[in-house]
Amino acid sequence: MIVRIKPGTISGTINAPTSKSSMQRACAAALLHTGETTIANPGNSNDDVAAIGVIQNLGATVATINNNLVVKSNGVNPVAGEMNCGESGLGIRMFAPIAALSSQAITINGTGSLLTRPMDFFDEIFPALGIQITSSQGKLPVKIQGPLQPVEITIDGSLSSQFLTGLLMAYGKAATQPVTIFVTNLKSKPYIDLTLQVMKHFGYAVVNNEYQSFTINPVSNSTNKPIIYTVEGDWSGAAFLLVAGAVAGEITVKGLDVFSTQADKNILQALSMSGAILSVQEQQIVIGPGKLKAFHFDATDCPDLFPPLVALAAYCEGTTAIEGVSRLAHKESNRGLTLQQEFAKMGVEIILQDDLMLVKGGNTLHAATVHSHHDHRIAMACAVAALQAGGEVIIEEAEAINKSYPDFYDHLKSLGVLVNEEQNFQVKS
Repeated sequence: MIVRIKPGTISGTINAPTSKSSMQRACAAALLHTGETTIANPGNSNDDVAAIGVIQNLGATVATINNNLVVKSNGVNPVAGEMNCGESGLGIRMFAPIAALSSQAITINGTGSLLTRPMDFFDEIFPALGIQITSSQGKLPVKIQGPLQPVEITIDGSLSSQFLTGLLMAYGKAATQPVTIFVTNLKSKPYIDLTLQVMKHFGYAVVNNEYQSFTINPVSNSTNKPIIYTVEGDWSGAAFLLVAGAVAGEITVKGLDVFSTQADKNILQALSMSGAILSVQEQQIVIGPGKLKAFHFDATDCPDLFPPLVALAAYCEGTTAIEGVSRLAHKESNRGLTLQQEFAKMGVEIILQDDLMLVKGGNTLHAATVHSHHDHRIAMACAVAALQAGGEVIIEEAEAINKSYPDFYDHLKSLGVLVNEEQNFQVKS
C-alpha cells in the first residue's frame, strides 16, 4: 500500500492506541492462569492477533464479549503441534519457554523479519532447563519439547529483555520451590517492570534483586478466581502522536497512564528537552509546537523511541544526539541504517557514530518518496516527519503499521491530516 501525506497543521483530541506490550503479556498470563480472565481494552494489532492465536494453540479458549476478551484456560495444554508468532519478537521470545511447560513437541514459527532474527538464546539456555531443541542455525523454525525444569541459571540480558520475560512467566507457573534467575547486562529494564507488574496482578510472587537476579517463589493454584486485567494505553504508539503535536499543531492525547512502567513514557522527557509546549495531566496530555531545539537523549532502555525521536529531531534547530544505536540492529529492520537512509530522502542528515546517532535538524524537509522497509515504526516516523515538509511525502509499504497500530492513519485523519491511501495492484502480463 502507498500512503500520501500532505503537509499541514493538526488539531483535536485523540485516544492513545492499546499497548501491545501490555496486551501480549496479559494473553500469556491468562493462558497460565487456571480459570477465567477478562482482558479489557484489548488490542487489535497484528502482534495482538498473533498472541491470541498462540494461546488458543496452547489450549486456551478465547471469546469476545462486550468488547472484552474472555480467556478460559487450564494451563498449557497444546491442541496443535505448531504455533506461529507472526512477526512479533516479544511473542516468540515470551511464548517459547511457556510452550515448553508442556511435554508435547511443538514447532514454533513466524513470518517476515522474525525469520531472520537471532534465536541462539534458546539453543544456549533450553538444554539446561531440560528442554529438547532443534533450530535452523539459530533461526526459525524452532522445534522444542519440554517439560521445562525451573532450575537456577544465569542469562545474558544484553540482546533483549524479552527472553527474560518468557522465563519469568514460565518459572512463575512451574516453580515448586524458590528459584533464582541471574542476569548480566540487562537492557530495557522498564519492560521487565511491566512483566513483573502483570505477573503480580495474576498472583505471582517474584522478587527483583536490583535487576541482577530474580527470585521466583511458588504460588498456590488452589484459588482459581476470575481475573480482570485492563490493557494500558500504548506509549510507543502515542509517542508518534505526541511528536506530531510538537511539530504540527496543538493536540490532546487521552488514555495514557503517566505512572506506567512502559519504557517509552520517556518520550515526555525528550519532548520537554526539545522545547515543545507540554502539559501533562492525570487524564490527558496536551502538546503543541514551541521553539524546538536540539537535545541529547539516552534511548538505550527505550530503543523503540528512536523513530519518533528522529522525526522530532528533524525539526529541532541544531544537532540532536541519541544514545543506544546498538539496540537497533535486530528490529523489524536495521533501524539505525533505515532511519539514516529514508530521512536522507527528505533532506535530513543522520550520522551513526559508534553507539550514537546524530540528527542534524532545523531545515525544511523535502517532498520525497520513502519506504517503510516493512517496519511499522519507520512508516509512522516518516508520516509524522511529513506533516511540516515542503511538499507531499509518499510512503511505500505503508501497511507495515498494522503490526502495532492499525488505526494510525485514521487517527492522523481525525486530527486533520490529508492522508490518501492507495492499494498496490500488479497487472499480470
